[in-house]
Amino acid sequence: MTPRRFPITDDHIHIDPLNGRGIEAAKEFLRAGGTHLFLVAKPSWSFGVTPSSGADYRPVFDATLAVAEEIRALGLGVFVVLGVHPAEITYFAELRPPAESARIMAEGLEVAAEYVSEGRAVALKSGRPHYDAGPEVAEASNRVLDRALELAGRAGCALQIHAESGPCADVVGMARAAGMDPARVVKHFAEPSTPLVPSFVARHEAIPEVAASGRPFMLESDYMDERSRPGAVVGPKTVPRTSLRLLAAGALDEEALARCHVETPSRVYGVEIAL
Repeated sequence: MTPRRFPITDDHIHIDPLNGRGIEAAKEFLRAGGTHLFLVAKPSWSFGVTPSSGADYRPVFDATLAVAEEIRALGLGVFVVLGVHPAEITYFAELRPPAESARIMAEGLEVAAEYVSEGRAVALKSGRPHYDAGPEVAEASNRVLDRALELAGRAGCALQIHAESGPCADVVGMARAAGMDPARVVKHFAEPSTPLVPSFVARHEAIPEVAASGRPFMLESDYMDERSRPGAVVGPKTVPRTSLRLLAAGALDEEALARCHVETPSRVYGVEIAL
């Protein structure tokens, strides 16, 4: 096992015992030097759930919390992120129109916010499709995102967003209008152009440059843990291995690693990250 000299945090990872490697993937992260992770709920369909109301998301959220407890038993720090994947609006398109899906998704986010208020999760997840789904879906998806921002603002928690590539600069104004601090809105699968808090997939070539600028950012694997897509997006070892490789090569120093793995996630999510 790689020695733990300092915390190494994966900002966005899925661990799925039903469809993937489950706890073995978390063990791989640990052996590579990982210490903390933000465990993000998977879409409802991953659990065979077809939601018709917000309450139908509870089994998805409860399953995520159960996995979190198993991972904590390994000695890893785990912070749970709950919400509704924005692709659900098109995944269930044959069953209902976008407006109906948007209503159900917003209800699911309200349930997720309850878990945050109870201290069982630290952040919400929402967004809009990262693909062109047409104006009707785009408008409905932005309504869902508006609701997520409002709920996160009320709960005083961070929001991870899954959205199109590029800046998503309009979300800054959306956040402010909803009473949400944009400095707590995380752009998952980010590009440097975003004005939101970027969470870069650990293979991103801009990491050394962004680190040298002193800008806050985080690293993620976006590991999906699905047997049908092994290693997607990158494997669970990638965040710790990349961090340690860049440190050894002089592309990152320990101060930059501390900002990335400790200071920024602690500030954004309001959590404590320490060995």
